[in-house]
Amino acid sequence: MLSRSSFTSLVVGVFAVYVAHTCWVMYGIVYTRPCPAAEDGAAGAAGGCVWPYLARRPKLQLSVYTTTRSSIGAESNIDLVLNVEDFDIESKFERTVNVSVPKKTRNNGTLYAFVFLHHAGILPWHDAKQVHIVSPLTTYMVPKPEEINLLTGESATQQIEAEKQTNALDEPVSHWRSRLTLNVMVEDFVFDGSSLPADVHRYMKMVQLGKTVHYLPILFIDQLSNRVKDLMVINRSTTELPLTVSYDKISLGKLRFWIHMQDAVYSLQQFGFSEKDADEVKGIFVDTNLYFLALTFFVAAFHLLFDFLAFKNDISFWKKKRSMIGMSTKAVLWRCFSTVVIFLFLLDEQTSLLVLIPAGVGAVIELWKVKKALKMTIRWQGLRPKFQFGAYNDSEKKTEEYDAQAMKYLSYLLYPLCIGGAAYSLLNVKYKSWYSWLINSFVNGVYAFGFLFMLPQLFVNYKMKSVAHLPWKAFTYKAFNTFIDDIFAFIITMPTSHRLACFRDDVVFLVYLYQRWLYPVDKSRVNEYGESYEEKSKKKAHRE
Repeated sequence: MLSRSSFTSLVVGVFAVYVAHTCWVMYGIVYTRPCPAAEDGAAGAAGGCVWPYLARRPKLQLSVYTTTRSSIGAESNIDLVLNVEDFDIESKFERTVNVSVPKKTRNNGTLYAFVFLHHAGILPWHDAKQVHIVSPLTTYMVPKPEEINLLTGESATQQIEAEKQTNALDEPVSHWRSRLTLNVMVEDFVFDGSSLPADVHRYMKMVQLGKTVHYLPILFIDQLSNRVKDLMVINRSTTELPLTVSYDKISLGKLRFWIHMQDAVYSLQQFGFSEKDADEVKGIFVDTNLYFLALTFFVAAFHLLFDFLAFKNDISFWKKKRSMIGMSTKAVLWRCFSTVVIFLFLLDEQTSLLVLIPAGVGAVIELWKVKKALKMTIRWQGLRPKFQFGAYNDSEKKTEEYDAQAMKYLSYLLYPLCIGGAAYSLLNVKYKSWYSWLINSFVNGVYAFGFLFMLPQLFVNYKMKSVAHLPWKAFTYKAFNTFIDDIFAFIITMPTSHRLACFRDDVVFLVYLYQRWLYPVDKSRVNEYGESYEEKSKKKAHRE
């Protein structure tokens, strides 16, 4: 059976191997080995090298068409929406065009964009060396519920009733993707034909020119730039919609990285992640540069490690705890209540699973802690549960007195603030339902004044002049995660109140650190496990 320290070392070791393996994989994606025979032209032709067609500097033209079909067979089925003559692959641009929306698309249908890169002056379907790529301009999502004033019934949006969708709120409807981001790989890179990267290979089109094999320009559509915030619901009365077409060149390393990231997002959706959840992941890649993205990866990896170690040590601490001496029961109850409320709030706001899942796991652990703190046992009498509570000893009762005293003073300040905030939001803020208002009122109280409920534990520490009864290992790991959360607060989309709460936790932990410095641990004092540091040192010396 592994000891606790051995298990922690094993976890850290596996984590280090995982990070090293990921770095090696990322290096393999960004760096591509060129064809070794490319330096000698004749040998390169016979050595299986694949040469870039763009090295010939052909005159190119960019054309964007729309159609309701996923494949085209005739010119009459498509509409030209953008034509860029004398297309310069080195120059970036952004243009907004109006796209005619067919009746089929307005009736919850799909519209596709066909992007052609072909020789200038030649129609794309007459050019044997053209390359094209297809992307849907529509996607299906459940519309966001309309918010109203719960007292007056006034709608947040003044829409005419006849223009509203007839679809039910729980049915996905067609949304318009207002952005189309194009890239062309511009490096004159010579590939080794015997070891073409699988990710780029599916975007490559080969042609034989004399004795050498060339690959035509690699055209790529950046799907990661399609964000939920840019989507627009397609109404039946809509005949035209704006489309912003942007272009920029891309390097081979970034192209390969972007292809892998798009595949990863697609895999998340296949595993059940919604469009909104996948959008949060897209935001991490699109809204940050590559260097900051690499930092984000390492920060996220350490966040995962510290999360695991914090949960492990917290559970281990409470599993072995038999006494509540020095521990504020009110603080445990409040932490449980606030964690459950935050989880329900994030669920109501349809927050990303990246935030929702850890919050749900934390809520379950806090409920289990309440059971331990109240010494609660559950016995079933048929289908009806019976709750029994254990008795407190004299030392625990003394702690409860300090706890009740702190809560008495807090209640004079906390309750009026929470009730006043709930009344103000009811009068001035619009919500989807009464349940939404109730959860928002609770969570605003938790976020705004929740740190006040940490004061009873600080008060108990002050009265007992000790912090030895606290789970400091779990606190340390949670502190690291708190500072990491400060970084993620600017990366992952989340409610503003949840973002501010991340910085509030920093202040709380700093106060705990001050108390740890103020009240040094007495090594002769018996801890909650019935052991002291000096006794353990004597046992080790005796064994030696």
